[in-house]
Amino acid sequence: MTDQAAPLGDYLRARRELVTPEQVGLPVLGVRRVPGLRREEVAMLAGISADYYLRLEQGRDRNPSTQVLESIARVLRLDDDATAYLLSLGAGKPRRRRRPRAETVPPGIAKLVATLPLPAFVEGRYLDVLAANPLAGALSPRLAVGHNRLRDVFLDPAEQSLYPDWEMITRGVVAGFRQSVGTDTDDPRFIELVGELSLASPRFRQVWARHDVRDRQGTPTPIRLDHPQVGELRLNREKLTVNGTAGQVLCIYHPDAGTDDAEKLALLASATLPPAPPREPAARHVRNQG
Repeated sequence: MTDQAAPLGDYLRARRELVTPEQVGLPVLGVRRVPGLRREEVAMLAGISADYYLRLEQGRDRNPSTQVLESIARVLRLDDDATAYLLSLGAGKPRRRRRPRAETVPPGIAKLVATLPLPAFVEGRYLDVLAANPLAGALSPRLAVGHNRLRDVFLDPAEQSLYPDWEMITRGVVAGFRQSVGTDTDDPRFIELVGELSLASPRFRQVWARHDVRDRQGTPTPIRLDHPQVGELRLNREKLTVNGTAGQVLCIYHPDAGTDDAEKLALLASATLPPAPPREPAARHVRNQG
């Protein structure tokens, strides 16, 4: 089995198990021994032979056509992001093991993050925090340079308690990570992170096995926080691609104007301001006496 084939087969198998017969209009007869669809059902609905689909899952066919993969994507109910990921797995491009290179934030983006009056940080390809402003740190001390979003969300109890919707957050962060790394599954940094989290977090193992894929930028997403100082906080979250980088994303949180959330964020912002310098005593005017 080739290096390219295993991820494709794993992905097809995982996504097949998440689709029920009812979702694709198939009758359920008798006891089913496998979750989701059977291989032959996927093949029938995609208009290909069962033997050919089996070869895809087993990695014995390395060059499936775009038309075949798009038909399978339709049966597996994949969205645009997941379909693009499936096509990339089937492309069969040779991989070269690369030395991991340090990710550097462009100077202009670093200045922008520092001056924004909103919580902002730059997230690297592997979800490392590469730059952050003080207001981001006021939302979470883990939003600081040197931290990794995957590690913190799955392994840090304080970070977990920040999210009332933690299970939804974990699915989103893993789906974005998988899309960011793409087919570079032999990348040393990727192997390190997935190995560490697979050993340390049952929840990560569960979510990783789903093979969800989601564009890290995607649709602006609201997020709900349970902040230890100001309580519940609802913020909008924007993720913008940093041009000229290999997968860096600028993340900005902002409240709806005129809401309690805006007031709470302003309170956090005031706590991050440096203390005002002491005022100089007023100069005394001495009248010269001749």
